[in-house]
Amino acid sequence: MLQAGSIGLLGLGMGHLAPLRALGAPDTAKAPGKARCAIYIFLSGGLAQHDSFDMKPEAPDNIRGEFKPIATATAGIQICEHLPLLAARSNLFALVRSLTHPSNDHSAGHHMMLTGRTQLPPGFSPNEARPTDWPSIAAVAGSATTARNNLPPAVVLPEKLVHYSGRVIPGQFAGVMGRRHEPWFIEASPFHSTSYGAYPQYQFDHQERGNADKRAFQVPDLSLPQGVLEPRFHGRLNLLAHIDEQRRQLERAAERDSFDRYRQGAISLLADPKVRWAFDVTGAPDKDQDRYGRNCFGWSLLMARRLVEVGVNLVQVNLGNDESWDTHGEAFPHLKDKLFPPTDRAVSALLDDLAESGLLETTLIVMAGEFGRTPKITHLPQYYKLPGRDHWGAVQTVFFAGGGVRGGTVVGSSDKIGAYPQSSPHTPEEMAATIYHCLGIPPSAAWRDELDRPHHIYHGDPIRRLFS
Repeated sequence: MLQAGSIGLLGLGMGHLAPLRALGAPDTAKAPGKARCAIYIFLSGGLAQHDSFDMKPEAPDNIRGEFKPIATATAGIQICEHLPLLAARSNLFALVRSLTHPSNDHSAGHHMMLTGRTQLPPGFSPNEARPTDWPSIAAVAGSATTARNNLPPAVVLPEKLVHYSGRVIPGQFAGVMGRRHEPWFIEASPFHSTSYGAYPQYQFDHQERGNADKRAFQVPDLSLPQGVLEPRFHGRLNLLAHIDEQRRQLERAAERDSFDRYRQGAISLLADPKVRWAFDVTGAPDKDQDRYGRNCFGWSLLMARRLVEVGVNLVQVNLGNDESWDTHGEAFPHLKDKLFPPTDRAVSALLDDLAESGLLETTLIVMAGEFGRTPKITHLPQYYKLPGRDHWGAVQTVFFAGGGVRGGTVVGSSDKIGAYPQSSPHTPEEMAATIYHCLGIPPSAAWRDELDRPHHIYHGDPIRRLFS
């Protein structure tokens, strides 16, 4: 009751502040050197490598697909014709065309790529997130890096990943680390069970069922409650101090510390104009919204850029809720008209902004899905009018930029039909290690569970060829 009352005194009963998580104490092994950031763009559903960054123009018709490759700004590197803005910026990014894991299941693939762990945890369930799941990359990064400017060190936006049935996808939470280590989920995008993509401009339904999508992108309301002016706000903080003194006599250790961090984060969000600016993406200048796109993809990546600028260490951006990129059918028109245009525009704008501000060298960008797609084009006529590709964990292309990554680079290759790694195979563990490395987390770092047992953060080596 005291906790709930003190939150009420602060005026934090608003829906968008409720998801603030207890952030957990950072690991004793601090990140060396100056603070670094990462943005992990997750394409839930699985991007087809053949139709994006690893095209096979010499393969048979039923493998190469409908799209044509175009030259990029880097000699010898080609990508899809429907990614022209990224093609013009190839000097800023690298492609790993040989990331592999063994699962073709959505939930298992999500867990592997969101946690950086190929082996599934004991008791894993594809139907729900469990406290025995491995911790997500976002949770680990949030625990192992030092919070800056009194902000959460790790943020996930614009939504949790939820299956169209309503079940929450495993792998995106703190799992065995404990709930106090959860990243902060910014719920800006309401759930819709049959609409996908970058609404309101590019929404679509995989099976074209015609259900209306009237969602609005809802940025957090960080203004002080009506009638609460600055002197009154600080007066409430003084009153909180008295309540805290009583609470300290009743609560000890973790729960108390978690609440203190919760309150500190809330105060920072309410009081800091820079933080409010970071969230106000739908009120951004027209030129910025036009460059990123006036849709949930563009607003999400604009928010991510602003959050790393004000001091968040890792931002995971889910471009499309569960299965937006699950192109079993209608693959080519949906990629061409609905998925690639907003992604191409928003990711390119993100690269430009970070490069122009000087932040790209210290901000790693990674873009991946839970798996790739099958080499052979398939058709399920009972669900779709047109063909697509099915799930394929054996190989996918992962996009890297910034954080010291050498642009205009291709690491590894797939075979002639894009089915398996042909050279330099890499794993989710190595992808995660690359993120941790760029965040400045030392290889010896560990997190500790509720019984104070240490757990390694690194389960693989960084992909060194990205940096040399």
